[in-house]
Amino acid sequence: MTPDFIVIRDTTETTAIPRGAVVAMGNFDGVHLGHRAVIAAALEMGRSHGKPALALTFEPHPRSFFSPNTPQFRLTDEVAKLRLLAGTGLAGAVVMTFDKRRAETTAQDFIYHDLIGRLGISGIAVGYDFHFGKGRVGSPSLLVNEAPRLGIEVDVQPHVDIAERPVSSSAIRMALAEGQIADATAMLGGPWFVSGEVIHGDKRGRDLGYPTANIRLDKNCGLKHGIYAVRVGRGGERFDGVASFGRRPTFDNGAPLLEIFLFDFDGELYGAVLDVAFIDFIRDELKFDSVDALIRQMDDDSARARAALSAAPNAFPKLGNIG
Repeated sequence: MTPDFIVIRDTTETTAIPRGAVVAMGNFDGVHLGHRAVIAAALEMGRSHGKPALALTFEPHPRSFFSPNTPQFRLTDEVAKLRLLAGTGLAGAVVMTFDKRRAETTAQDFIYHDLIGRLGISGIAVGYDFHFGKGRVGSPSLLVNEAPRLGIEVDVQPHVDIAERPVSSSAIRMALAEGQIADATAMLGGPWFVSGEVIHGDKRGRDLGYPTANIRLDKNCGLKHGIYAVRVGRGGERFDGVASFGRRPTFDNGAPLLEIFLFDFDGELYGAVLDVAFIDFIRDELKFDSVDALIRQMDDDSARARAALSAAPNAFPKLGNIG
């Protein structure tokens, strides 16, 4: 945990911003292996400069600003992203509001006003394909060209491949949409997770012998409907379990809901905020002809989930404390 992880926003007084910091700049949706290469470069640069290393990111995601009516499946909301960034060893994050003013800021103005003037950076690390500024004119090559007159160091990280496939947030979204949990985990460098407050459901799971903790995910969540082996965090506690994400076609075919059954757990979770890490995909969501058939399948799902979790005893995202 990183209890002193700082979050700098547009409203933060300039006097509270550490001068000479190094920044890793990007959208960082998912904080995947490609992002982590940029972060590692910033951390190394910060050590060589004797200065703190910060992430520099944007909220809301620029895609949401430019296409507000297009559903956006985000791998991490702002809080989840910051918690993952806090777990990397960074000293903090600069969260810039992406609005009309930001969208109309030229790349040159962004460099000179925001990076140099307001933040006073001594170095910056970016991915090879990251663009910024009005019309996405800002590029890694622009930063490299401007670096000598700015007096800053620039590090441009190449793409990261796994099995000759480039790692990207869109590739991870596609993997999750197809239930390819192992592929998503490999690209992320750890299991994908969601967080949410446990809400009251219809209590049907109790009658089936599988009482569940229910969490409503973002309406744009693109995770494949099905059954998953999951590891659940509540504060410092960890629990293994099996979860269903979908519409419950055997019963009501309602709005998508994440329903989690924790193994070897007896207690109340209503109102608790849980972190749910997806360890393995068990099967597609199915409709059963009888409750007995469903229970038999749930018994099998649980056995398969236990086996998957036993094979991944330490799998859980490394999360930091953002206060």
